[in-house]
Amino acid sequence: MVKVHYFFDPLCGWCYGATPLIDVLVNTTGFEVAFHPGGMIPRLPIEPAFRQHILQADDRIASETHMPFGQVYKDRVLSKDELILDSYLTTRAFLVGVDMGIAPHVMLKSIQQAHYVNCAKLDEIAALRNLAMSLALDLNEWDCGIELSEPKLYQALEASHTLMKEYEISGYPSVIAEIGDELKRLPISAYYGNVPGWEAYLKQLK
Repeated sequence: MVKVHYFFDPLCGWCYGATPLIDVLVNTTGFEVAFHPGGMIPRLPIEPAFRQHILQADDRIASETHMPFGQVYKDRVLSKDELILDSYLTTRAFLVGVDMGIAPHVMLKSIQQAHYVNCAKLDEIAALRNLAMSLALDLNEWDCGIELSEPKLYQALEASHTLMKEYEISGYPSVIAEIGDELKRLPISAYYGNVPGWEAYLKQLK
């Protein structure tokens, strides 16, 4: 069994673009994947000057990875309405969902789709509660989990940052495999939009 460490952020566009590749990795026999959230964006209002940069990056991600970005999402980024991004709150939702039995890659994908496709306002507790409802989670347990999740968030972020420093990596997504006594960085970005190539790469890696 090859242990793989996946370093991600729920609101990282390139992590969203890597979704099909992570799905393949998780579902390939012989790999055990540990998910490590990074906390890329503490709660932050996005200034108008930066919004065009976001859309340009999204266009590149869509071109290279073939992942969809919803028109409502694009319109919201371009609008004059307030736009707040919050990796910390979405990571808390990720951790609570996993604790409640949702597979990590499924929980992450649900958050990413809610943000990039459905334009949910994931800086709001209510939007995340709707996401939990769509996953058929017990809402009382969810509400309690979210309320108590902040300490676990900081523990998870600290653990991720410690590992990233140890592995001498930065940025998301990053994928590190333990192969024997060695660490190998998997070139996930080289396979954006190329699921068959990624599948072949993983088969020869084992």
